Amino acid sequence: MKLGIIGCGTRITGMAKLVLELAGDIKLVAVTDINPENAKGNLQKRGIWNDEIRMYLDADQMLDQEELDGVMIGTRCSLHSRYGAKVLKRNLPMFIEKPVSTCMEDLLMLKKAYEESKSKVVVSFPLRVTPLAKLAKEIIDSGKIGTVEHVQAYNNVPYGGVYFHNWYRDENETGGLFLQKATHDFDYINNILQIDPVMVCAMKSKQIFKGDKPAGLYCKDCPEKNTCPEGPYQMKYVKYDNPQGDMCSFAVDTGNEDSGSAIIRYSTGMHVNYTQNFFARKGAGTRGARFLGYKGTLEFDWYKDQLKIFMHDTPRVETYDVNTKSMSHGGGDSVLAFSFIDIMRGEGESVAPLEAGLLSCLMCIKANESAEKNMFEKIEF
Repeated sequence: MKLGIIGCGTRITGMAKLVLELAGDIKLVAVTDINPENAKGNLQKRGIWNDEIRMYLDADQMLDQEELDGVMIGTRCSLHSRYGAKVLKRNLPMFIEKPVSTCMEDLLMLKKAYEESKSKVVVSFPLRVTPLAKLAKEIIDSGKIGTVEHVQAYNNVPYGGVYFHNWYRDENETGGLFLQKATHDFDYINNILQIDPVMVCAMKSKQIFKGDKPAGLYCKDCPEKNTCPEGPYQMKYVKYDNPQGDMCSFAVDTGNEDSGSAIIRYSTGMHVNYTQNFFARKGAGTRGARFLGYKGTLEFDWYKDQLKIFMHDTPRVETYDVNTKSMSHGGGDSVLAFSFIDIMRGEGESVAPLEAGLLSCLMCIKANESAEKNMFEKIEF
């Protein structure tokens, strides 16, 4: 079977490598990228480049000329919907990176294209299929803790500087950090609860990554590079992925909030409160949730690789340890890769369908609107 890639970035080449390693009957034959040399370099780093791969600058040309059996979308975030719709129009199996859209206009366009398509789609939502999240869903579905009536979810990102040092700082590309991070969390919560979200209110703050340094300033040109807490020497790394070095996270052109929170009401009347932070560091990093029922409370954290159940009617705590720290995205990426292989072969259904990507994206967009308007927003198209 023949695979094509549109937008050959670091993340999608990693997923493509997994697909090719897991399926001997799939071959990468074509790539579309506006920077062919960079795309080739990324494929070479992954060990999946060969001289038979055909390079295109135009996605329509690749899709029209190649007889593809599946396409992976790994462009910048703001282009996911545009190129996703092109693949859907051809009714091809598709793997698409998150967020599936960065604005309401693109989201509605992608939704319409999907409704008119026969394509099966895998959205890059690894958290929902990690062993930890699957164990949580299994226990909750068993009724062990009773019906979930409250969720407390959190994501304190110890590597959050990435969203202020490089291209991620451009809100026109990211759509804000609800769409970059919470899209994963909203999705795994939805998948565990299997209840419809109906309303959201949110707030976001920018308290740390702001300042009066000049626009376009790079670490290498800053007189404070040796003492800046976000500089390469204080952060104990000397890494310039960009030849010009990292961009200053205390400059006037730094976008994105550095913390945000949302309260989501579900159709049963219960609610979820979620919070995320981008200046926590080292041991403060945490990502997971507490699901509270009347019989017990279940909590898990990907950084600890652990799930606990606190029973409410007996002084008993059950602890489950998993071993996924060495696995990509907690073991979720390989599950996504196998699912994409299955739909390319015409076998089985997606473990992360586009319906889930559209809903999670809608929730993030509405959370952004709520934070900007200081009002509740209905979660509806």
